[in-house]
Amino acid sequence: MPAKRIIPCLDVKEGRTVKGVNFEGLVDVGDAVELGARYALEGADELVYLDISASREGRNTFTRLVERIADRINIPFTVGGGIATIDDAARLLDAGADKITVNSAAVANPQLVSDIAARYGSQFVVVAVDAKQIDGVWRITTHGGSKLTERELFEWVVEVESSGAGEIMFTSMDHDGTRSGYPCDTFARMADTLGIPVIASGGAGCVADIAQVLSVGKADAALAASIFHYGEISISQLKRQLSEQGIDVRL
Repeated sequence: MPAKRIIPCLDVKEGRTVKGVNFEGLVDVGDAVELGARYALEGADELVYLDISASREGRNTFTRLVERIADRINIPFTVGGGIATIDDAARLLDAGADKITVNSAAVANPQLVSDIAARYGSQFVVVAVDAKQIDGVWRITTHGGSKLTERELFEWVVEVESSGAGEIMFTSMDHDGTRSGYPCDTFARMADTLGIPVIASGGAGCVADIAQVLSVGKADAALAASIFHYGEISISQLKRQLSEQGIDVRL
């Protein structure tokens, strides 16, 4: 079984890494390339960069940023944010990204996943999935959790796997931002249902939360932002503590 991965997530606005709550009250936490390079040196297995700028100028800035990241950083990195067409994906992959991630656009047009996978291969496609529980049923949301759909979580992830997704990055909108841990039973069920890796996103408040989702939750990777950006723990420290708990990580 492959080692569990630790993946810092960097939200990017006009080339800078920012942090906020639901993209409000954004605080600049550093240069996106320099921060990513630091995380790579600390032992990050991969990086995720998300473009949160909606303007066309922002998209052009982000493309140039991807080229800089590819020149500087020697670990795999995934990029996403506003990818709605195969041309959007092609632009970023051709700029040097190792993978792209799609979310709302895939819900609106599931064929997008198939089209990207057909052109580049499943290993290039990560489908980000946001969901919340409504009357005990996990329902897919889009647009940062603000729009509720009729799609059920497990039906959707099975569909996107069959469409060619290489990985699923799942966020519970009920847990995101709470720093109170992950819905590990749901992650475990997803891992048992799918034959592709599952990345746990949203809810990490401490090492114990990450350890639990990687073990009890059977997630293949854990994605986090604030605990790294604000220096609460380094990636190397996190990995050592996970290893001490018997979780297989690359040290």
